Amino acid sequence: MNPRIAFLLLAFALCVCTDIAIAQTTDIHEDFDSLLRKANAGDATAQYDLGLRYTVGDGVSKDETKAVEWYTKAAEQGLTKAQNTLGLWYRGHSGIYQDYKEAIHWFTKAAEQGDAAAQSNLGEMNRNGEGVSQDYKKAVEWYTKAAEQGDATAQFYLGVMYNNGEGVPQDYKKAVEWYTKAAEQGDADAQNNLGAKYDKAEGVTQDYEKAFAWYTKAAEQGAASAERNLGLMYENGKGVPQDYKKAFAWYTKAAEQGAANAQSNLGAMYSRGDGVPQDYVRAHMWRNLAASQGDEIAKKARDALVAQMTPSQVAEAQKLASEFVAKPSS
Repeated sequence: MNPRIAFLLLAFALCVCTDIAIAQTTDIHEDFDSLLRKANAGDATAQYDLGLRYTVGDGVSKDETKAVEWYTKAAEQGLTKAQNTLGLWYRGHSGIYQDYKEAIHWFTKAAEQGDAAAQSNLGEMNRNGEGVSQDYKKAVEWYTKAAEQGDATAQFYLGVMYNNGEGVPQDYKKAVEWYTKAAEQGDADAQNNLGAKYDKAEGVTQDYEKAFAWYTKAAEQGAASAERNLGLMYENGKGVPQDYKKAFAWYTKAAEQGAANAQSNLGAMYSRGDGVPQDYVRAHMWRNLAASQGDEIAKKARDALVAQMTPSQVAEAQKLASEFVAKPSS
């Protein structure tokens, strides 16, 4: 992914561990007793698979302590996927297991053996200053190693670093190069950022149709920033015929994910009656939600709306905003 992980962890490390581990296991359905015998005999892959069993509760009760014990045994034998999994566990887990220095230790072990995922994770920790002093140059070094092996997450973040001039001279062309590699692998954040490059003519010739195409790929994966960008293109008629109803639909998708700029845009459409019947109550609601996230333009627009509303309308708008905030996220 973080941005993401932006980069990058927005997800609880246990969940990340589980997803990656299940994908890498050799045979999670092997008989538990047989697996245990192999693990006790020193088979690193079996030790790793036992860690998986205890992580997900497959054929055995979930037990984080035992999971970590078996991952550690496998990692100490040099199994890179176990080392990377331990790094993820220590990096993103809450409570007793969270330990950035341990995460760095295990990521480094795997990364030095050429594991692309671990190299990417080391890049992220150096970029964020987790467990080490923030070091953009080291982040670029690790991301590059992983990106050159085809790791989409590393390719995306390398694009971000070239885009922002972090650890390297700012270079939009190189940012586009790395975004493209990640985008072609289906990375939604890279697809959105690549769309933005074509939209703004940064590192490439301006091409609204290509911008629209990349935004669409990202939006179809649920990327809120891309959904909002599609809304802007439909609202302004860039790369597509102007269509307020479609702009409204895309702004709504992004706004419902909590994107403040899309919430502000949606409020503006309700205020003007573009693509939707004019509705000051909902205009106030969406502007208010955006303002609560620090959007100053939305704050001023919300305050200006009050002069055109009755006290009961304002109260209703505030109630709707409160209900939106209280609604469980899907």
